[in-house]
Amino acid sequence: MEETKAIVSATEQQALIGLGVALIIGLLVGTERGWHRQQQAEETRAAGLRTYGLVGLLGGVAGLLAQWLTPAILGWLFLGTAVIFATVYALKIRDTGDRGSTSLVASLLTFALGALASLGQIVTASSAAVVATIILGFKPMLHAWVERIDEIELHATLKLLLISVVLLPILPDQGYGPSDALNPYQLWWMVVLIASISYVGYFAVRVAGPSKGLMLTSLVAGLASSTALTVQLARMGRREGADRSLLAAGVLIANATLFPRIMVIVGLVSPDLLMRLAPPLVLMLVLMLLPSLLLWLGHRSAGDDSPSLSVNNPLELGTALRFGVLLAVIMLAGELAADVFGDAGVLVLAAISGVADLNAITLSIARMNDASVTQTLAVTGILIAVLTNSLFKSGFSAVVGGVGLGLRVGLPMVGTAAAGLGLHLLWDGTLPSWLGTLPWLEDLLPRPSD
Repeated sequence: MEETKAIVSATEQQALIGLGVALIIGLLVGTERGWHRQQQAEETRAAGLRTYGLVGLLGGVAGLLAQWLTPAILGWLFLGTAVIFATVYALKIRDTGDRGSTSLVASLLTFALGALASLGQIVTASSAAVVATIILGFKPMLHAWVERIDEIELHATLKLLLISVVLLPILPDQGYGPSDALNPYQLWWMVVLIASISYVGYFAVRVAGPSKGLMLTSLVAGLASSTALTVQLARMGRREGADRSLLAAGVLIANATLFPRIMVIVGLVSPDLLMRLAPPLVLMLVLMLLPSLLLWLGHRSAGDDSPSLSVNNPLELGTALRFGVLLAVIMLAGELAADVFGDAGVLVLAAISGVADLNAITLSIARMNDASVTQTLAVTGILIAVLTNSLFKSGFSAVVGGVGLGLRVGLPMVGTAAAGLGLHLLWDGTLPSWLGTLPWLEDLLPRPSD
């Protein structure tokens, strides 16, 4: 028997698939455009749907002709389509005064995506069509969002894009200085990481607002700056009649966000270190949340009675640069301390740096892990930094907000940090070895039998 030849060749099958996808892309965009004009006459909406479908199909045919004949055909057909729709756009402006150009751009994009599909880039063209349709359909939401953006928020967004998209890729990814401690790319990547966390926290405060209550506002404000919020609430504690228990609950909630933040930072920089650091941090998170919730439940406050909280724009370039300089100094000091003084130097540096900036010392130690410090030393250093940070904030709350506020803040914060550090030392076996060296424990320790 003779083999039956295929009626449609493989080339024709590929062409038909491309044309089918091009038509679907046109109908998809046309459906959204027709729905957008649903208040108009049915005939107008149907014409819009048919027109976009034909434009997508025309783009597909243009792509095939460009493959089979000459690429110039694609350019000439696109130019002709652009002239036709530009003419229609000009007539619409003359008749109605409507200068909206979205449909014009959508038509040209439909043609281009149809051509792309027929040229074999089906997934790319389909994905772009779906994204374009979503953007077209979200017009009211996008316009409302733009109207709510303040100038300072727009500048913050542009600055974040500047330091991440523009500056980060051009920095050299290699070490400089003693022990190659300073890597410009990694340093700036950490600056972008911290700036992004603060950026998210800033808009979380904007969305939640003080009307949601002190606890929720403190939670989202802590993402931006737990230190700034601690200072603000401590100052409120000086006011006559201030509810110090409620303010202390807000401080504890804000500082509880430090532990998830540390886990995110360490997880991105050194995932292996996170496995050792997670148990004490989870314990500290629980121990910090419990007293804050107890204080809040004992002093329920309506949203309107909550203190008004705010956070400054966290994306000032000056702030980002100062953080980068501080981080570089701490990294360099950490490497030198480890080389000269060994483990003790790293721990002393962690204790001192934890007062100034917990993020910087966390990033520094996480980056030093497996290079000049062990995982045990890295976890110990980070937890010591948390302890000194808690001591500083507790002392500040007592001095500025009064002894009552200081005790309500200090006991849970310092106790939580000490518990986390103790769990780590106990888990690692360091604490039992330390206790075994104390002379007064010799009589208490069991003696081996003769």
